[in-house]
Amino acid sequence: MGRWKRLDKIEPLTPLKNEQEYVDRLAKGQKEMRRVQQWATRTGQRIIIAFEGWDAAGKGGTIQRLSALLDPHHVAVWNIAAPTPEERGRHYLWRFWQKLPVPGDFAIFDRTWYGRVLVERVEGFCTKSEWKRAYQEINQFEKQLSDDGVRIVKLLLHVSAEEQKKRIIERLEHPVKRFKVGLDDFRNIAKRDAYLEAYDDMLERTDTEAVPWQVIATDFKWCARVTAIETLVRILSKGADLEPPPLDPEVAAAARKLWGWEPAADTGGKNDRDEKSSKAGKGDNAGKDGKGGKDGRKK
Repeated sequence: MGRWKRLDKIEPLTPLKNEQEYVDRLAKGQKEMRRVQQWATRTGQRIIIAFEGWDAAGKGGTIQRLSALLDPHHVAVWNIAAPTPEERGRHYLWRFWQKLPVPGDFAIFDRTWYGRVLVERVEGFCTKSEWKRAYQEINQFEKQLSDDGVRIVKLLLHVSAEEQKKRIIERLEHPVKRFKVGLDDFRNIAKRDAYLEAYDDMLERTDTEAVPWQVIATDFKWCARVTAIETLVRILSKGADLEPPPLDPEVAAAARKLWGWEPAADTGGKNDRDEKSSKAGKGDNAGKDGKGGKDGRKK
């Protein structure tokens, strides 16, 4: 199968030792993502982060923590649902072209154009010839963007059938989370074997040199979150200068003239005032990600 073996054979991540490790790694990863964003905004980079995966695999929770310290003015999170009547009347990639980032911005997709070869394939919303043709169309779409300088990272979040069942049941039993579960979820879960085949085909045919897949097992939710963020930092920071730039002398002169202000020693961004907010793990109710596999269910 090339680089990836069958999705249901993916090895689980090693659980974190304790909550403090989660808090520390999450805080560090969030601050590094903020530095990546600041670099992208300064230099006009366009960045796409694409999430695929099972229901209850943790996509929403990971995106929430990924974006916690990012400047919302330069981030768009797209939650992709069924296409509208207008979108159904066009090529399936058309609606994604409308959501691509402008220079300096992030576009984060919670589900993507891969719906063509996943849900649309399995549920029969397109013909066999259409979803088979889509592999080449998607590879060309991503290569066009990559060749144009867009940085794209694709993450597939995988959860075992047993863990998915636990998370869905917890949502049903939690009054605030019940809205997340619908009949479509059970129709999809009942077709897990068909979806596994579709995921395996997707990995085989669209794991390209230009835009490879990153597959993360998410049964241990704490570990999966920090692993996803660290993976994004590692890929997106390649070749990037993440050090904050020096203060513009003209800006300093303007402040000096208006207020008599003199700049203090440059700390290189080490004294960020909002650093405490990165400790999203405290009181997170994310659960224990340690011995015995007891894991939190908060998305």
